[in-house]
Amino acid sequence: MALLVVILLFALFGTPLFTVLGGAALSLFALEGIDTKAVIVEMYRLAANPFMLTIPLFTLAGFLMAEANTPKRLARLARAGLGWLPGGIVLGVIVTCSFFTTFSGASGVTIIALGALFLPILKSEGYPERFSLGVATAAGSMGLLFPPSLPLLVYGMVSGIDVNRLFLAALGPGIITVLALAALGLFVALRSQTKRTPSSAKEFFAAVNEAKWELLVPVIIFGGIFGGLVTVAEVAAITAFYLVIVEVFVYKDLQIRRDLPRIFRKSMMLVAALLLILGSALGLTNYLVDAEVPDHLFRIATSIFTSKWSFLLALNAFLLMMGSMLDILSATIVIVPLIAPVAIKVGIDPVHLAVIFIANMQTAYLLPPAGIDLCVASLAFNQPMTRMYRVAVPFVGTLLVALLVITYVPELSLALLHWTGR
Repeated sequence: MALLVVILLFALFGTPLFTVLGGAALSLFALEGIDTKAVIVEMYRLAANPFMLTIPLFTLAGFLMAEANTPKRLARLARAGLGWLPGGIVLGVIVTCSFFTTFSGASGVTIIALGALFLPILKSEGYPERFSLGVATAAGSMGLLFPPSLPLLVYGMVSGIDVNRLFLAALGPGIITVLALAALGLFVALRSQTKRTPSSAKEFFAAVNEAKWELLVPVIIFGGIFGGLVTVAEVAAITAFYLVIVEVFVYKDLQIRRDLPRIFRKSMMLVAALLLILGSALGLTNYLVDAEVPDHLFRIATSIFTSKWSFLLALNAFLLMMGSMLDILSATIVIVPLIAPVAIKVGIDPVHLAVIFIANMQTAYLLPPAGIDLCVASLAFNQPMTRMYRVAVPFVGTLLVALLVITYVPELSLALLHWTGR
């Protein structure tokens, strides 16, 4: 107990997360008289994981697009392609932000890169200011359920589930969350009688032509992975190399000597921080499994919740609470090894659990006290946090409805797996 108090104090005083997790793992193993090499073994196992290469490569791909003029090209395409529909620009914002977050793995980067572009567009078309702020904030995390989402990759590594299965399973629920927010946008557009961008085939095809090289990125990824042509690691390498060629030599947004070293450094600093947290957390997870903590949790859960459905409701509440305080990758590393064995014993499919987990974290990014998207948007749009809490209310309500559908209709996650024989 004393050790737990010390660990919590270190965490509260801002000690780096990998230090807290690694220190806890080493201390607990030492107290049990177990050689602390067990932690290093987990780090080696992490380094040997074949999916490890995908994390730096897809992160680099996201940073390349963020640093280039990709956000402007996508914003133009979204307005030209969907702006003529009632609520169409809202759908365009969500789809564009989803595309961006899918590759960057960071909703905060999306809010900063695209929020400043879309916020004046939404206001100019007559959307209320609070709603416009909410769209620019909530859309940032919408790409977390679409491949090659970094949280899905990390979840697969932590849980041992084939990442290709997770990619397939998350597609349906990802579309559900996008459509849910689009429906809210349609409702507000009709109520506020917003303007629409005049339909122009010339402008649309000009926008497509301008962004055509970046629009090929999803084709490369989906075609490569689901077509069985290449592995996930290979398609990650192809994507990163393709974007270097496109942004440097085709669009000429980036310069080799001036920009690429800086982008490589920024993206790999993020990856290095992630790998430190991953390795430390897996060591702690190893101890918790050896101490049979999941078994104890299972006995407690089954004594309180008498059915799978009540357990799922409690699980959602727990994940939303944790997600409002932790970032998604830290939550994945720390929480998943504890809840996964319990959920499987209760009768929840492990792939369905993965989708539920990511959907909860996606929603929790908009919850107080410290939802990451709210914090980033508060700084990016120069708004007080208290106002951002109020702005997020209708979006949180909409996403909670989508979350319940995803939770209680497992076929949304599993149908593609059954159909493809996976």
